[in-house]
Amino acid sequence: MQWTGAPVGAQQWVPPHPRGIDELKSSAADCHGCELHQDATQTVFGRGAPHARIVFVGEQPGDVEDQRGLPFVGPAGRLLREAVDDAGIDPAELYITNAVKHFRFEARGSRRIHQTPGPAHITACRPWLVAEFSLLKPELVVILGATAGKALLGPSFRVTRARGQLMPWPASAQHPEDFPVADIQALATIHPSAVLRADDREAAYGGLVDDLRIAARAVA
Repeated sequence: MQWTGAPVGAQQWVPPHPRGIDELKSSAADCHGCELHQDATQTVFGRGAPHARIVFVGEQPGDVEDQRGLPFVGPAGRLLREAVDDAGIDPAELYITNAVKHFRFEARGSRRIHQTPGPAHITACRPWLVAEFSLLKPELVVILGATAGKALLGPSFRVTRARGQLMPWPASAQHPEDFPVADIQALATIHPSAVLRADDREAAYGGLVDDLRIAARAVA
């Protein structure tokens, strides 16, 4: 399908009855649901254990992720892996993805500067997130940052109000009927990139680890 300039949404690229994450990933490679596909190098889909106990949902791929085609492999991803280890979470039991699957950026010379996805991008990409959840049967959903929170919990979500609190899932979701999972839990925290930007990085990192320890205890 040719791009027409207005977000049409990913739903027409999502297979109706996917047999697994690999099929979703293959289909997502051709997604033209919003304009972000035009400048991004590639779709960056989720990865991890197909029967993960915990699903992490972040914002969007960054520059390194866009080039490598894998989520959370740049600086924020490395920090998240350290925080997961320090919180006592087994990385083999995780699946990690993003609310938006293409990198949104502004070109400044040879640099590509991250831009936060807008509501239209979140809405356009949401069918992929819903499709991922249709295959995953986690015990806990960890929401990393504001964009992921708005994608899953609605536009009124604020990290500062909700972080570190266990919430019922999918009851707390925006349109809970989209997420056909048994009653489990969700927990919101800051995105690891916020730690990298923090004036007091040590305190910010400690707060992230504390939140992830709550997640670890919830699935213990």
